[in-house]
Amino acid sequence: MADVNIKINGKDYQVPEGITVLEAARMANIHIPTLCFLKEINEIGACRMCVVEVKGAKGLVTSCVYPVAEGMEILTQTKRVIDSRVKNLQLLLSNHNRECLSCVRSGKCELQALCRLYDIKEDSIYDGEKPKYALDGSAVHLVRDNNKCILCRRCVAVCEKNQGVGVIGPNERGFNTYIGSPFNMKLVETSCIGCGQCIAVCPTGALAEKDNTFETFAALEDPTKHVIVQVAPSVRAGLGEEFGLPIGVGVEGQMVNALRALGFDKVFDTNFSADLTIMEEANEFLQRVQNGGTLPLITSCSPGWIKYCEHYHPDMIPNLSSCKSPQQMFGAIAKSYYAEKAGVDPKDIVMVSVMPCTAKKFEIGRDDQDANGMPDVDIALTTRELARMIKRANIDFLNLPEEAVFDDPLGQSTGAGVIFGATGGVMEAALRTAVEKLTGEPLADVDFMDVRGTDGIKEATYNVAGMDINVCVCSGTANANKVLNMVKSGEKNYHFIEVMCCPGGCVNGGGQPKQFADVRNFVDIKALRAKALYDLDKDRPLRKSHENPDIIKLYEEFLGEPGSHKAHKLLHTSYIARPMYNDPKSKR
Repeated sequence: MADVNIKINGKDYQVPEGITVLEAARMANIHIPTLCFLKEINEIGACRMCVVEVKGAKGLVTSCVYPVAEGMEILTQTKRVIDSRVKNLQLLLSNHNRECLSCVRSGKCELQALCRLYDIKEDSIYDGEKPKYALDGSAVHLVRDNNKCILCRRCVAVCEKNQGVGVIGPNERGFNTYIGSPFNMKLVETSCIGCGQCIAVCPTGALAEKDNTFETFAALEDPTKHVIVQVAPSVRAGLGEEFGLPIGVGVEGQMVNALRALGFDKVFDTNFSADLTIMEEANEFLQRVQNGGTLPLITSCSPGWIKYCEHYHPDMIPNLSSCKSPQQMFGAIAKSYYAEKAGVDPKDIVMVSVMPCTAKKFEIGRDDQDANGMPDVDIALTTRELARMIKRANIDFLNLPEEAVFDDPLGQSTGAGVIFGATGGVMEAALRTAVEKLTGEPLADVDFMDVRGTDGIKEATYNVAGMDINVCVCSGTANANKVLNMVKSGEKNYHFIEVMCCPGGCVNGGGQPKQFADVRNFVDIKALRAKALYDLDKDRPLRKSHENPDIIKLYEEFLGEPGSHKAHKLLHTSYIARPMYNDPKSKR
């Protein structure tokens, strides 16, 4: 691509032909504010916060969609530009619920940040008509407050384009426009998959996860309860951002110490049950390959993906691994094996999980997730909720010791478990075990680089014991839809498919720390967070799930062997075909 010569604020630059003014300014380290823009997802120029002057153009232009051209002269900070941005903010605020003190996004709201930047005073805001919208808290994972919505349509775009779901969009027209589901349905009545990607991109407090922090604090204060916590791999790669650390800084030690300071009786690692998942899933894969079972086998760790499959591809349910997710496996083992060893009545255990995922809030209430006659997991928190608990408890997170170990006997894990949080991680972990089981020989190199990286769809072929094993890794359910359609048409012949609901995997889950769009558009957040997990894997003394001594002991003392009757009872589940629109009376 050829370069073009342009001027920005009087200085000369050479930039690639065809890029937008916004991108060109970013290359020149010049910040242009945005509210609606999401690169390659929502490029609609609707909010008009990114307006600039271009000499020769009629009126101000929206830099997010305006391409550069040879000789273009751009001005980003003139009085005319600033006045326009200020006017747009005043108009946006005229019908906005400005109860910032009680808003979950206060301090991390993009609209609020721009108001501070442009010194918007309360008495300068237009007194507009304020429609009153009822909150939609019908879904178990999310609350929608359209009184705080600015109609940027980011949530609409990510739901449709990244996830291929499209259950939300603009209803009505003109001043009466609001974001909602078709025919005024509540979200729970649609085929929403609970991924929370809409929350992740919302610039205001219009979308937020359901808060279970007060319920957790209440359990911690109950002397009759034995409250234990498990933490997913991706949480340690994102939690530091909530306390001002750069993206991708691992905080495993501080996280464990913070959880102990909160008062949990035991602090365990979901990486342990990630290793356990591999033992069961690898065994299931080998059984299907060797005994003519249904192929391709598709992973089942991501509850958003599972719900997507149940709604949109119910004919592929037989291909899903029957393994529970690591979160649910952990709960089942905690309320059986651990309870027995600790001498605790399972009914007195409160199992709390900290996850990068809002769909986990749905998963804990699914049918067939109660192996011991009670829910495997009682409370699912997001990374953001854990951060709120730490702050509310006045714990000085950044000055906590960086060294800590998880509790026994469910705290030891391998590098294979920790990479579960990145797209391709489950596949790589499974291959490390499955290849050794098939060949009977130790792997010389445990790094399966072909399935790493943040591309939406990756594929590879490995010759194992004289057999070519075709594998595919995809993230984002829109990409999953493409892969499944290729399988159904016969275009692709895979043996094993990993699907992660969220683009980039759990590191980019809907419950992870929020980053402004200005960061999302120009920084590969998911790659930085994934690197933190791969660095942990590289430094682990054990990097294969079947070498975890606590997993070996669990099978010897309790489960017998992978795929045993007891393992199936505790660690496996079932799925159902779901309609595109749910019964309005359903709570889930």
